[in-house]
Amino acid sequence: MVTVTNKPIDSYLRVDRMPHIWCAGCGIGLATSCFIRGIERAGLDLDKIALVSGIGCTGRVAGYVKLDSFHTTHGRALPFATGLKLGNPELNVVVFSGDGDLAAIGGNHLIHSARRNIDITVICINNFNYGMTGGQMGPTTPLEARSTTSPYGNFEQPFNLPYLVAASGATYVARWTVLHLRQLERSIAEALAKPGFSFIEVLSPCPTVYGRMNKRARGLDEMHYYQEKSVIRNGADPKDTDIALDGPIVVGKFVDIKRPTLWDYRRQVLDKALQKKKA
Repeated sequence: MVTVTNKPIDSYLRVDRMPHIWCAGCGIGLATSCFIRGIERAGLDLDKIALVSGIGCTGRVAGYVKLDSFHTTHGRALPFATGLKLGNPELNVVVFSGDGDLAAIGGNHLIHSARRNIDITVICINNFNYGMTGGQMGPTTPLEARSTTSPYGNFEQPFNLPYLVAASGATYVARWTVLHLRQLERSIAEALAKPGFSFIEVLSPCPTVYGRMNKRARGLDEMHYYQEKSVIRNGADPKDTDIALDGPIVVGKFVDIKRPTLWDYRRQVLDKALQKKKA
């Protein structure tokens, strides 16, 4: 493991694109900082990292970080990233996007990317709503939580993202909040170095819309909630990690297994086909 340097975060950012668009109290900037330190910790070559995002608040990360970046259409970050990885297997491909982009319009791509065990890392910022477009209810909005499209409380069962991707075949699954900066940084470094489909859910405040509608109108209110309610359970069964409104938050590394990647399976199938042809 590479020792983290004291190199300023600014050296990894496109400072000419500042100030950023994120609201005061938003946690996406904290997650971005952890991502940069995770790259350092993993000792990756910056010239071999491709960062892909979709649409939404989190999608802006691709434009602010000084890496080869691609800002794709809504929900299509994962198929784009898959094409990049298959076209150039030497790249370290990272998808950095939000819960709405990845789990709603992009949900089909999410489960099939995990099923195929594409060798990419996915960092999913979950703020429980569509923050950029007005705070509508999303696929992870907890039951009874209020949003602009569920003003009396959500009555649709939300996705448990770690359980969803683990059941689909991901080889590395973790969840942290932006309060758990050191754990998140280490987890990102592990995920970047892990062969196969790695998925990290990052819980982040959205005080402007989701927080304001659920009695946590400041980013600090949400951070206090993370501090009071988070329970670290490394190795927990993902099916037991549901998040309820004002309930406990199970965080930790839940899955870390070995399984052949799509590229490995492809090689095996082609080798068998060639052997049959020769026979």
